[in-house]
Amino acid sequence: MKTNRRTFLGGVSTVAVLSASGASFAQGAKKYSDGATDTEIKIGHTNPYSGPASAYGVIGKTLQAYWKYVNEQGGINGRKIDFITLDDGYSPPKTVELVRQLVEQDKVLCLFNTLGTPTNTAIHKYMNAKKVPQLYVATGASKWGKPKEFPWTMGFQPDYHTEAVIYAKHMLANVKDAKIGVLMQNDDYGKDYWEGLRDGLGKEVGRVVKHVTYEVTDPTVDSQVIQLKDSGANVFFNISTPKFAAQAMRKAGDIGWKPAQYLNNVSVSVATVMKPAGFDNVQGVITAAYLMDPTDSQWDGNDDMKAWKAWMTKHNSGASLSDGSNVFAYAVAHLMHETLKRCGNELTRENLMKQAASFKKFKLPMLLPGITISTSPTDFYPIQAVQLQRFKGESWELFGDVMHAESS
Repeated sequence: MKTNRRTFLGGVSTVAVLSASGASFAQGAKKYSDGATDTEIKIGHTNPYSGPASAYGVIGKTLQAYWKYVNEQGGINGRKIDFITLDDGYSPPKTVELVRQLVEQDKVLCLFNTLGTPTNTAIHKYMNAKKVPQLYVATGASKWGKPKEFPWTMGFQPDYHTEAVIYAKHMLANVKDAKIGVLMQNDDYGKDYWEGLRDGLGKEVGRVVKHVTYEVTDPTVDSQVIQLKDSGANVFFNISTPKFAAQAMRKAGDIGWKPAQYLNNVSVSVATVMKPAGFDNVQGVITAAYLMDPTDSQWDGNDDMKAWKAWMTKHNSGASLSDGSNVFAYAVAHLMHETLKRCGNELTRENLMKQAASFKKFKLPMLLPGITISTSPTDFYPIQAVQLQRFKGESWELFGDVMHAESS
């Protein structure tokens, strides 16, 4: 992406798959914070269109397509969305610089779905000091669900700690004499998963025989994977972003290491991870899911999936239908859309957070059956359930029951 900034002006009234609840809004005096007017709502966003996490750039592009589509429909309650998305390259100092620009110069109403644990951590205190909503961040770190300390920040996806606890329990129950090797990105994102694994193992934490890390600036993780194989590990917990996740699973295959593999949910895209890793190398890999996977044929007749594919074909035609990141972006954009719609004519930052914290078992498009959105003033974890899935052939296959998070 050559430019550092992309802006779309436009609007949306309703989307067919959105709930009718909250569609009507209070008449009377209009109230606005910075970033909102009678005709416009200004939203800020950062994403790694370049750099080591650029595989996530598709999320930003799909969000752009969504808000453009919304604008073509007429806007939210008659207001067009000005979506300003900037490339931070997954670099926290760059994120700080760009977010200051969005808040202080562009004067956005809020940030939406800013991507990355280290990058969001870098702006966490700033956003709360400024009292600007940092909504539905694209990271599952458990810190985004602490309304008492950080009332202006809310997560979206299930938290990493809980996800890792689930993997730990599955390892202990299903792998005989488990000897666990861990590859971890050396930052807050990786550490959240690592702590969850240790907590989930409990008194069995000694089963971790090797724990290696990498930096996002590293060219490869080949040497780390060799160390894990040499440790005698028969379980591989892969805590890495797409580029490194694919590298690690391919390298394991190349050196003939065949452990039971567990992959963090943030790297489950068939298009950007599993296929580049080599389908032969990823058979049986286990992960946790909360969204329908577009490669899973069981959803072919599902109304949500059919609507998503039709929308993608018409409004985001250059994007891959096998990349789960496009499902993620579509789903979280619908949640933001509904939140803004519920604000009615009171487009203040306070009311935006109030509406975000008022969902009750809301059915969001593309969530797995049995998983809904619920929030409250004391609960900033919108999604608190997952289901395990296993890679088979060239797609993911769900198994077991929907499991609810510890925080629920």
